[in-house]
Amino acid sequence: MPDSEGSPRCGTSPPTGDSPEVVVDPAAASRQPEAADLSSANSREPAERPAEAIRRHGIKLQPEEIQLLERYCDLLWDWNTKLNLTRHNDAEAFVTRDLVDTRRLAAQIGQGLRVLDIGSGGGVPGIPLAILRPDLNITLAESVQKKSAVLQTMVKALRIRVAVQADRAENVLRRQKFDVVTARAVAPLPKILTWLQPVWKSTGQLLLIKGQNWTAERELAAAAGQLDQLQLTVVDSWPTVGRDSDSVLLRVCRRGANAAAGGR
Repeated sequence: MPDSEGSPRCGTSPPTGDSPEVVVDPAAASRQPEAADLSSANSREPAERPAEAIRRHGIKLQPEEIQLLERYCDLLWDWNTKLNLTRHNDAEAFVTRDLVDTRRLAAQIGQGLRVLDIGSGGGVPGIPLAILRPDLNITLAESVQKKSAVLQTMVKALRIRVAVQADRAENVLRRQKFDVVTARAVAPLPKILTWLQPVWKSTGQLLLIKGQNWTAERELAAAAGQLDQLQLTVVDSWPTVGRDSDSVLLRVCRRGANAAAGGR
């Protein structure tokens, strides 16, 4: 599989400046819009829109990106009332968790690469990644038929270049090759490595967004011998609003292989 020009070897740090400039200020999470006038028992403050939360947290995006992200949120939250797709069902949670995570991931993927997002569920990080990085060739893999049908509907409504596969990740990787496989909140590390073990030749690397339990998961994978032929590296970490621990971005690839990701 050809590597992107100038891509670092697996486990090396990306060029300085690849990570997004803005990190969500945890204190900003508490600065919610002012409460409605309590003198009127029937009045209620309208729910904050994603664009407002993006501005409040100082995240710089293009107007067309914000417009598409707002449209995506509307679609996702509407479908979420019918099918359990996400726990992040307000603008604050979407911006401080989904959008921040996706921007960190986007900074680690080189131009024009083929990306497979596995266990996509409601579409994060794959759909926001496609909005922020239209240069990428993104495929979403979701084995639950109802969820994959919703993903297809949202992708069509957003008019973004994303393919949806209603299948398990390992089956997709038996049919196609990808430069990068991504996952967030799908399964513990040992289980993901078990899924991918037979199909590592179909991808250059795995990028995983993980929370505080990642070290325990790494130890379990190492004890089972799953990392003997693989190299695991922490390529980024950032504060998570509402949690005491940081989120991390892990890069996993075969030892000696060149990483096909690399910051833009």
